[in-house]
Amino acid sequence: MVDTITSLAKDERTARVMLAMGSEPGDSMTGRLLRKIGATATVDLATSSRAVRGVDRVERELWQRRVASRLSAPLTRSILADGERLGLRVLIPGDDAWPVALADLGDHAPFALWTKGDATLLSASIRDRVTLTGARAATGYGDHVATELAFGLVQGRRQIVSGGAYGIDAAAHRAALAAQAPTIAVMPGGLDRLYPTGNQDLLERVGKSGLLVSELPPRTAPTKWRFLQRNRVLAALSGAVVVVEAGYRSSLIELSGDGYVPGEDVAVAVIVAHTDAAGTGRARALLESHLLGLSPTGEAILFGRISGTVALCQPGRDEP
Repeated sequence: MVDTITSLAKDERTARVMLAMGSEPGDSMTGRLLRKIGATATVDLATSSRAVRGVDRVERELWQRRVASRLSAPLTRSILADGERLGLRVLIPGDDAWPVALADLGDHAPFALWTKGDATLLSASIRDRVTLTGARAATGYGDHVATELAFGLVQGRRQIVSGGAYGIDAAAHRAALAAQAPTIAVMPGGLDRLYPTGNQDLLERVGKSGLLVSELPPRTAPTKWRFLQRNRVLAALSGAVVVVEAGYRSSLIELSGDGYVPGEDVAVAVIVAHTDAAGTGRARALLESHLLGLSPTGEAILFGRISGTVALCQPGRDEP
């Protein structure tokens, strides 16, 4: 018998794969329905006209049109086959390796995660992971700071989480690999399309000794929206976020805006070059309602705590 969307969705894992195919990352309507009726029923709802108590009819119908147009039984089977061929593992809530901290994202949490490498890294305590990210067009100063921070963190038995991008992200991953420590890279597209292509070799090394992660299925290309939504996963996975050379439109600003706002147990430090007045001013404004401390030079801005200890990053002012 030929599989239909409904019959495929009877399996919770496959149903979540289909929702990841049909929805954009962070889709609150999909997340809300998942919470209310479960994955199988949510897929069924997308291809039917039935109502759900407590969900606005117009909102539901718009969501159904948007999601149903992207669902296909043959495509689902192909995506699942691609994952097997590439050696990917699909994680869903309830799996041993599923990072429970993602629950903090509420209705914006990922529907599933595709992983390549050691998925058990995600089951470690959130306090064992630090997200280290920042400018793509990093200066020598930024690269130096990111490298030193990453070395120090892995020596302190912390896992480095970053986004695999040029600049600060790449420096953080390289430092962890050089220290023979596993590192986690969160991708903005499918794991068959490692991005950026110029970091392909680096990302493949991360996948061999650490872990590649994406909430997007294979064949999914990175887009601006997916980059922005990736930030909420970067923040939620770790007990601390460090943004090096955060400019006026830094990823910390995006991550702390419409997406994930770190909780009281998450420390965030913003490190900007002393020549970046806009970055410093913007970071100051952002933290007015969260301010815990500010370094005398204005280079390290922080809020939140890790295990009761203020996380302070205060680099020197001179570029190497």
